[in-house]
Amino acid sequence: MYGYQNKVLRVDLSKKTAAAEPLRMDWAEKYIGSKGLAIKYLYEELKPGIDPLSPENKLILMTGPMTGTTVPCSGKLGVAGKSPATGTICDCSIGGHAALRIKYAGYDAVIIEGALDKPGYLLIEDDKISFEDASELWGKGCHETEAILADKYGHEYSVLTIGPAGENLCGMACITSDYYRQAGRGGMGAVMGSKNLKAVVVKGTGGVKIPNVEEAVKRILEIQNEDVLQEDNTFVFDWGTTAFLEACQDGGILPYKNFSDTTDPNWTEYNGEVFMEKLEGKRGCGSCGLGCGNFLKIGDAICEGPEYETIAAYGPNAGNRDPEAILKANQVADDMGLDTISSGDVLAWAMEMTEKGIHDFGIRFGEMDTYIKYLEMIAKGEGIGKELAMGVKKLAGKYGGKDFAMEVKGLEYPQYEPRGSWGMSLAYAVSDRGACHMRAYAPNEEVFAASIPPYTPEGKGEMVYKLAQHNAVKFCLCICDFWGTISMETMAELMSLVTGKEWTVEEIADVGTRVINIARAFNQREGFTAKDDTAPKRIFKEALKNGPAAGQKIPEEAFEDMKQQYYKVLGWDENGLLPDSLIATL
Repeated sequence: MYGYQNKVLRVDLSKKTAAAEPLRMDWAEKYIGSKGLAIKYLYEELKPGIDPLSPENKLILMTGPMTGTTVPCSGKLGVAGKSPATGTICDCSIGGHAALRIKYAGYDAVIIEGALDKPGYLLIEDDKISFEDASELWGKGCHETEAILADKYGHEYSVLTIGPAGENLCGMACITSDYYRQAGRGGMGAVMGSKNLKAVVVKGTGGVKIPNVEEAVKRILEIQNEDVLQEDNTFVFDWGTTAFLEACQDGGILPYKNFSDTTDPNWTEYNGEVFMEKLEGKRGCGSCGLGCGNFLKIGDAICEGPEYETIAAYGPNAGNRDPEAILKANQVADDMGLDTISSGDVLAWAMEMTEKGIHDFGIRFGEMDTYIKYLEMIAKGEGIGKELAMGVKKLAGKYGGKDFAMEVKGLEYPQYEPRGSWGMSLAYAVSDRGACHMRAYAPNEEVFAASIPPYTPEGKGEMVYKLAQHNAVKFCLCICDFWGTISMETMAELMSLVTGKEWTVEEIADVGTRVINIARAFNQREGFTAKDDTAPKRIFKEALKNGPAAGQKIPEEAFEDMKQQYYKVLGWDENGLLPDSLIATL
């Protein structure tokens, strides 16, 4: 098929070897690219039960057939491995320009195995591969590391790097590129750190072949004008995801003080208008059609963002309403290479533990000077930070507070209160990498569009499945989440234009279902079952006190009903397990 380079770069860090091999096109036809194809490779190549921080784990950087073409919003890079935070499969996507440069270097994917015996970085210049010393970079933040490498090689190179969090094998560690873009969840930065790999530096000078170029480019431009550039998508140019703050506040799903309640009467002190008044500049990723990146400066704090998740985590969920403190915390986390969602939930839990008198972690709600200091300590594994770096599941197992430890499978909750969107509790529970809003974004249907009642289990299994199926396809195509209006029909048409093979909507949809199933099969092989598809006891026991969802809690029987609906739609048994007959088709 067109759109592919038909080549994978396999790197063995232990042996310091790198060799190109053919892409498994039989797998590509079933999984397309990025999320799906990376998981397929990991499913086939990783032995069950391996330690995610051992040399046996693999880190896969995966593009897709649209990467490097004129398809808008197709610049995402898939990053996948076994998660040290959860023990599950984990895939993330990262924006910027790294995906394009890997593709232009001639590769659909880079598979990184083994581990270096001392800190180093991988340099890819088309078909020239080398292993460089990173001893002088080790210990530096992401921003300084990328600046040093950009000065050395030039800005036509992309850098994927880790900060101190990854070096210290923190389960909240990100991989960072273009300074402020992250593969943020599940600890992929720790996987990179366990391999003594400080960075991947890549330059590509090639191209991507597609059939009927003039006709394809003309139609792609029409799709951009007709679909991408409509108001339901372009709001991210004006607001980024700061716009979600008002929507979540009005919808009753903005978490407050470790999800103890929802909505904040003082939310206008840190809303989108407050942040966007401090706009210093904008940018977009490679192949971007929307340009969501906003550079803000408040006081001495400057960074790209903050995104909604970070505002909510470092704002109301921390009992904080100071926008400068939010931005400063964001800046520190980005430089340290820390997931803002997980670090925010860990610190919110620690604040509640302190205030309840269960265990004194030395921090209370709203104490942002200490909060910002703790972020750096978590990343560096220093003092109390070494404890907090364990993540909220392990912390609650050690100190108590399990009922309000907001996590699933060891991955902390994103910033959407599920008692105001019952389908979100299901989406968090059945997500392949632990609590995740990117697999199935239930608030879009239950709260914002109001197409299905939020406070009922009815129809939620089918709804979450359809959302997850759609997003699985989207991420296999490396399409950015902010092209929110893209349909299965459009994705099928784009695949046909780029690959030269006619794709039907049914075939595209089947890919989405297949990806959900193989991710589940990976986790099933690791011992995960329905008992791991959980929710914190808080959402069952405690009713919300404020906002549009006041009085809501989710009955446990309703939660279990939603789970069984979801399993049934996918053909899994009541324990959430795939039958052998289904596994055989993957």
